[in-house]
Amino acid sequence: MKWLNEIRFTADGLVPAIAQDAHTGKILMFAWMNRESLALTAQEGYAVYWSRSRNKLWRKGEESGHRQKVLAIQLDCDEDVILLKIEQEGGIACHTGRKSCFYRQLIDEQWQTIEPVLKNPDEIYKF
Repeated sequence: MKWLNEIRFTADGLVPAIAQDAHTGKILMFAWMNRESLALTAQEGYAVYWSRSRNKLWRKGEESGHRQKVLAIQLDCDEDVILLKIEQEGGIACHTGRKSCFYRQLIDEQWQTIEPVLKNPDEIYKF
């Protein structure tokens, strides 16, 4: 996996990763990846991230079922950001039950919700 050596990971071994809907171009979420999660993503064809809060690998959709099928993995010109072009299973990428994690927009100096909840998170996650 020589290709992993070309990525400029942060001092703590992470690289930012953006998940983009491969068909619409909509940005769905941002997360972190380490060498292992990126290698697993390439091998398995589904997004695997590094959860900083849980300090462990996080297979997107492992609890919710909303997996991300990876169609392409791209590296930016500075070699320090990953772009995943994905198909979002179930149409929900955000833990709030929305299509995208970027559901708030600054309007008149206030963050306003611009995307609806598609499914109640209580119905998605079994805590």
